[in-house]
Amino acid sequence: MAPKRVKYGFYVLGARGTANMPADDTAMGTSSGGSDSSSGGPGSKATNGWASPSIIGLLAFGMTTMLYGLSNLPKPYGNGFVGYGGVPYTELILGGLVLLLAGLIALYKNHTFWGSAFLGWGAFWGSWAFVSTGAHAYGAAGIAFVWLLFTLTFLISSMKHGWGTFFLFLFLFVGMILLVIEFWQGGAANSISSSEKWAVGGVWIATGLIAWYLGTADLTNHSYSKKVLPT
Repeated sequence: MAPKRVKYGFYVLGARGTANMPADDTAMGTSSGGSDSSSGGPGSKATNGWASPSIIGLLAFGMTTMLYGLSNLPKPYGNGFVGYGGVPYTELILGGLVLLLAGLIALYKNHTFWGSAFLGWGAFWGSWAFVSTGAHAYGAAGIAFVWLLFTLTFLISSMKHGWGTFFLFLFLFVGMILLVIEFWQGGAANSISSSEKWAVGGVWIATGLIAWYLGTADLTNHSYSKKVLPT
């Protein structure tokens, strides 16, 4: 008779007491036990007292990204955000602080992909709140290019974590390309056309909507302990 295997948290103890850990950051589905589910989001099964940070992480990123996209729309739509202090404060607190905390929790729960992504983008939004893009367009283009490379790093591995995650980082990658072009052209010609504004704002809004949907699907599927919304 084969020796019994006793489950203890994430570890599976065999007959000789050897512990086998599952692959890090595997895509999780909803279980009958009400585990957190997402399109590869961190933490479907708790190894400690911390809940999954994927819901608040994805929602915080989605809300901040949509707000940034709205602020990049052409006149008269984007003008409502110019000089309005709520945008940088939202980037600093919701996009920065909340994402940093979500990233730390994800790394603590041994989820390298989402922990690194949340921490990285938390640092981006927290610092971007202080970036002046008006008189320093070339500098802003350089910062955007660096984060373009950062996004590419996660895009390469995103398919491993589900289609929703892949499209999130694909749209984010395209958004960063457009942002580099926008700032570079703003520095060279000191003007950006309305169509370019629509392209940049539209892609960033779409990116935020994807993140919002993934966070909403994560929470909904967890709450009902079954896959209600596809991811």
